[in-house]
This record gives sequence, C-alpha cells and structure tokens, in this order.
Amino acid sequence: MKILIIEDEIDLLITISNYLIKENYICDLADNFQKADEKLSIYEYDIILLDITLPGGSGLDLIKTIKKFQVKAGVIIISAKNSLDDKIFGLDLGADDYMTKPFQLSELNSRIKALLRRRHFDGTNILNFKEISINTDGKSVSVNGNEIIITPKEYDVLLFFLINKNRVLTKEAIAEHLWADNIDMANNFDFIYTHLNNIRKKIKNAGGNDYIKTIYGMGYKFSDL
Repeated sequence: MKILIIEDEIDLLITISNYLIKENYICDLADNFQKADEKLSIYEYDIILLDITLPGGSGLDLIKTIKKFQVKAGVIIISAKNSLDDKIFGLDLGADDYMTKPFQLSELNSRIKALLRRRHFDGTNILNFKEISINTDGKSVSVNGNEIIITPKEYDVLLFFLINKNRVLTKEAIAEHLWADNIDMANNFDFIYTHLNNIRKKIKNAGGNDYIKTIYGMGYKFSDL
C-alpha cells in the first residue's frame, strides 16, 4: 500500500513516515503545497494524509487535485486546527476522515487500515481470489487455506495485482509502486521479474494456479481468463 504524507512539520513528517514504513507501507513525502500538487498529478496513491496548513497554499485546495488524479485514494486530513467548520468543509470536499494533532501513531494506523478496508476490500480485512487469500491486517497470504512464506515486497506486489485484477500493469507502474520516490535508483526492472517468479513459484508449490499473465510489450495482468 502506498501513502502520500503531506505535512509541513518536518519532524512530524519523518516520524509518521518512519512508523508507517515499519508497518510495511510505502511512503512518499511532501512538505509544501507545490511538492504535494506535483506528486498528486504524477503518482498514484492508496491513502493520502493531508495537513491543512501548508507553505504555499491550503491543503483543502489540494483536494481538487486529489479528486482529479487520485480517484481511488482515501484521504485523511491531519491538522492542528480543531475547528468544526474546517472538519465539515474538508469532509464535504471529499475527505474520508479527520484527525486533530496531536494524535497517537497507533490510532492513525488503525484509521488507515479501516479506510483501506472500506475503499478496497468491501469493509473486510480479507481479500480472496480463487484459492488465494490475503489478510491485510496480518499481511499474510494463504493458498488453499495454508499460509505461505512471503517477503514484504512479494506481499505488496501480490496485493497490488489483486486490487487491480484484470487490469494491465506496466513494469513502470509496478516499479514506481514498489520504490516510490527512490525509483530513479533502479538501474533496470530485473527486480520485478525476480519478485514475480518467486510469487509464482510459491503459489504453485502450495497447489495454486498462476494467474499472473505476461502481456508482451505492455506489462502484466492478474486474471483467471
């Protein structure tokens, strides 16, 4: 799962990012309005944590960009303002939740999980596809009811495929999802082939089928068709 954290308090920005990375989220960071606006127009996110007061503009104005480019993303406003008007205005604009600073990181994590369940998993923490089952709370994968050993990156790739099943995903989209802001550090896409081969092998060894289809010249698609 990929999260954009928009927050101008650098210490808080880093603290939130470090905590969520330990929870196996992929995090992009923006500490002002312009950086946030650029990222929102280029990259795709599952969750956006949005501060209202930002250098260069209001976080509430970024919701317009979110609605244009981030249709599938959930939005949690995080702000020092404990104003009912700000809360109502933000929710009316399209935000999904609102948290007032200071807050516990564990509560933020719980709200992120709840929002992901509502947005992507029909309110449950279990995502099923044929004989494959993903527990998004435990970050575990089972095939035919038996849990398989999978790395955090393999889990993230498989979850990315299941959320986008029957859609062609380019190598660039997969790489950007896995590496976020560090994608420029990748010399090639060999790491994608490695992850996909490992996922296929582990699922097959557990008695499952290979649903990762190679679409030559385009990318990959997770489908039983």
